[in-house]
Formats: sequence, C-alpha cells, structure tokens
Amino acid sequence: MYQDILLPFDGSDGAAAALHHAAEIGHWADATIHILFVADTRRESVTVVETQVVDALVQEGEDIVEEAEKTLDTLGVDHDSDVVQGTPAPTIVEYAERYDHDVVVMPTHGREGVSRYLLGSVTEKVVRLSAIPVLTVRMQPDEQLVFPYENILLPTDGSPGATHAAEYGLSLAAALDASVYVLSVVDDTSLGPDVRSAISGREREQAATDAVDGLVSEAETRDVSNAVRHVERGSPIEVILDTIESNDIHAVVMGTTGRRGSDRILLGSVAEKTVRSAPVPVITVREE
Repeated sequence: MYQDILLPFDGSDGAAAALHHAAEIGHWADATIHILFVADTRRESVTVVETQVVDALVQEGEDIVEEAEKTLDTLGVDHDSDVVQGTPAPTIVEYAERYDHDVVVMPTHGREGVSRYLLGSVTEKVVRLSAIPVLTVRMQPDEQLVFPYENILLPTDGSPGATHAAEYGLSLAAALDASVYVLSVVDDTSLGPDVRSAISGREREQAATDAVDGLVSEAETRDVSNAVRHVERGSPIEVILDTIESNDIHAVVMGTTGRRGSDRILLGSVAEKTVRSAPVPVITVREE
C-alpha cells in the first residue's frame, strides 16, 4: 500500500518521533522514506563565509537530514533525502504530488518555538491542501504510537469525501489484518426542542445508520476480518475521542474536502479538531 513515504523533517523532538513511526511503517511495507527539509525562504539566511555565499538554512538542513539518514541506517530502512527552498506548507504539498508519494508523515500540535515550521499551523495547512494522504502524529505526553495498527477508527457522515476516506481506511485495515470501528455521530448539540428539530434528529440518525451500514457491508467485500458499527449522539469530536479511548484505537482515518486552498474540512471542523486532539495517529484523506 505504501512504497514511497514523504517525511518533512526539521530535527525537532516531534519530527524525530514521527521519523521512528514512519520507519516502522516503512519496515512493514518495504517502503522508502524520503526525508525532506524545507529551507523557509521567508527567513533571512544568506551570509558570506570566506568570500563564499552560503545559505545558512540550507546548510543546516543538510546537516539535519544527514542525522536523520543515520537514524534510518541504524533502523535498517531504505531512504533518501532532499533539501529545498520555499514556503514550507505549499512546498511540501507540491513536492509530494510531483514525486507521487503515497503518504506524508508529519508531527503536529507542538508548542510555540518548538519547531521552525513543521508543528502546528504548517501541518494543518498541509492537511487542508494535500491531495496525498497525510498521517499526523500529535506529539504530546499522552500520544500513543502503536504499529501495526490493530484497531482503526473510521468516522463518517455518509458524504462522498467521508466515504472515500473510509474506503481508504478499509484497504489499510485489510492490509494490516486490523479491525475497523465505523462511527457516525448524530450531532444533536444544535437541535432545539421543537417538532422540526425532532424530525431533523430522526433523519440525521437514519442517515448516520445508513452510512455505517454501507461501510460495514463494504468491509466484508474487502476482506476486513472484523467491522464494529457505532451510531452515537452528541458532540462529534467528544464522541470520537471517547471511542478512541474505550476501544483501544491505534489510528483514525477520516476525510478532508474542499478545493485547493479552501479552509473547509469535512465534518465541519471535526477533522481539524481530531488532528489536534486525538492521542493516536490520524490519517486524513482528501476526496479525489
């Protein structure tokens, strides 16, 4: 399923943890890890050393990816590396598409100042923009990095984008012989007490049930050994986090939508909140 894994890397603690997780995936898939350092052209970095014009960020990037390659050598994973200049988020997205990578692995949710460009908003921009699936690792003390994934959560609202992402998740589960937990949340936080709200709530619940049933049936055709159905009511992000905790979920696969450059994320802002909050890796997949 994965042959070429792109790992934007800046040498931070979060990036180092993502590197080790990517290496585990690379071992399993017999894939090549492509290490990428983006020297941010928005920063002043050019200097002169002994009459030679030197870009300090490029030089630093070469040193950083060299250390990453040493780590992958130790771990026995095939790899190569590249240092490029540009604005980080769009450069990462364009690079992944140009070289036809299968997945982009990035850390997120870092504190201010921890990373030059990878943590926080840049990763979220890559999630919004990338046509390539993005695996995000939220580097916080409660983060759980387990591979191979044995239990994969597939949130869906029945939309084409959510269904596309869930089908991707089913393919991953089949390859890993993992169980899937298909979840649809009826968001009743916005419903009022009147009759129209009650009708709307029943319609939403039926739509959620149909979405889950369709994916459970699809799981059978894809040789997924175990598919568990969940239709819940409440706040989507809270239900997703509760489902992760109560079912020992190892990864979440969910969709993003919108045209390139759009800030819209599937399920409203739920995908973005999941990337920021879930204590397990989240793989976001944009609708083709």
